Amino acid sequence: MSETPHLSGPFRVGDRVQLTGPKGRMHTITLREDGELHTHNGVLKHELLVGQPDGSVVTNSSGHDYLALRPLLRDFVMSMPRGAAIVYPKDAAQILAQADIFPGATVVEAGVGSGALSLWLLRAIGPSGRLVSFERREEFADVARANVETFHGELPSTWEVVVGDLVENLPDAVAPASVDRIVLDMLAPWECIDAAADALTPGGVVLCYVATATQLSRVAEYIRGTGLFTDPDASETMVRGWHVEGLAVRPDHRMVAHTGFLITARRLAPGAVPPEVKRRASKSSYGDEDVELWTPGAVGDREITDKNLRKRVREAQKAADGVRQRGGEDPAATETPDATA
Repeated sequence: MSETPHLSGPFRVGDRVQLTGPKGRMHTITLREDGELHTHNGVLKHELLVGQPDGSVVTNSSGHDYLALRPLLRDFVMSMPRGAAIVYPKDAAQILAQADIFPGATVVEAGVGSGALSLWLLRAIGPSGRLVSFERREEFADVARANVETFHGELPSTWEVVVGDLVENLPDAVAPASVDRIVLDMLAPWECIDAAADALTPGGVVLCYVATATQLSRVAEYIRGTGLFTDPDASETMVRGWHVEGLAVRPDHRMVAHTGFLITARRLAPGAVPPEVKRRASKSSYGDEDVELWTPGAVGDREITDKNLRKRVREAQKAADGVRQRGGEDPAATETPDATA
């Protein structure tokens, strides 16, 4: 039986702890009775951390100091095993804001990928909400389940993963006009707009996350063409960090620029016709040559090999197995530094 990690207060057995040691090297461990972190700098016993407040500094057997902090959700999603590309924290934050994800909401997402966005959505809907996540590939669903279980210590009762196509399976998973929010993170979200319209409650929000301007254009025109939604709103988010040290205040040399576009629209009430919006004429029809531009290869989607994917499934499940253990060393985390270190 797993022990649910605590998000605040003194460290307890079962909590995940991010340790920053010499030269900024990071390790993430799950605290176990009699557990130990072994590195080339010495041994750190888990019992030194149990009962200590978050933000403490502990010393290992060789006299090296380690800063101990609970990893933030953004830390976890950036270092967890990945079956598919993740939604980065900057976009996840905007998705929660622009789709207005609220406690108690019924939310549908597709596809689930590695579970990064699922973790943010689960936190936002709270214990009274419901999240239904669709994923076409069983291997990706396995990685997502393992990552979510690793972070929560268990699979949340508010979460359901459906392996299959959203268009085919959504009517069986939710009642018509019962879903508050739908988030589509896929190559061709326009294929799911009609199904989303049937599932959304009037006033509900559909949000699509796409990588390229051609995808953005097509999904916007499709949403407009249905006559079932408000005029779509599109944006992208870029984050620029700053170096601040004394009078040396300047932008960082690197920044997180384009990762994707967000486009949102709201479901109209049945039979409602919104006021006409005047706009300049533009190309709004598409031929076969246009559709070819939206294939996975053309937009830069890299296909993961089956061998590599099986490896990532094992890594994710190993981390989840470590959370389930009671006592002993955590095999999933104690030896391996974070990917972000």
